[in-house]
Amino acid sequence: MVATLLNGKVIPRNAVLSGEVIESKAKTSSEPSRLSIRMDSAQWKNGSAPVQVYLTPRFYPVTLDAGPNLQYGPEQSAKRSWNGMGEYPSDSPTYKPFPNATDTAKSPSSPNAPSPVVSQRPVNMKDVACQRDSAGVITLVGNRSNIKLDNLTTYVFGSSDLAMAGAK
Repeated sequence: MVATLLNGKVIPRNAVLSGEVIESKAKTSSEPSRLSIRMDSAQWKNGSAPVQVYLTPRFYPVTLDAGPNLQYGPEQSAKRSWNGMGEYPSDSPTYKPFPNATDTAKSPSSPNAPSPVVSQRPVNMKDVACQRDSAGVITLVGNRSNIKLDNLTTYVFGSSDLAMAGAK
């Protein structure tokens, strides 16, 4: 999502990271779920770099942009008379509840639908802990349920020291 400085080298925004799933275990009645993913290399248009970063228990949630005001009809005003059912329709040319084809060709009146927006601040995965072994491998541990990742979510990867500093 953003350019990142890693080991003194800038990894550009559109870099492709490659790696492997080190461990993936579903939760059982006696054992928690476990997930460990390591990225080993980053490649971009004019370069590449070896990396060693692990999936952390942090991600950037996606929210829906509120978009425009989708109020039906003309702007409400206190000056108009009230008939018990709402304001009287406006004679204004901008208010056309059922525009004809020539009106839509001049200026499309369909509002923009809400669009997904990535949050500016990462949050911690709920009920997921972070463990590090002696080799520095980061493993996410879920005691309440299986750890599931979504391909539309932006996850945070970090070095073992950085990942443990932000873990709770």
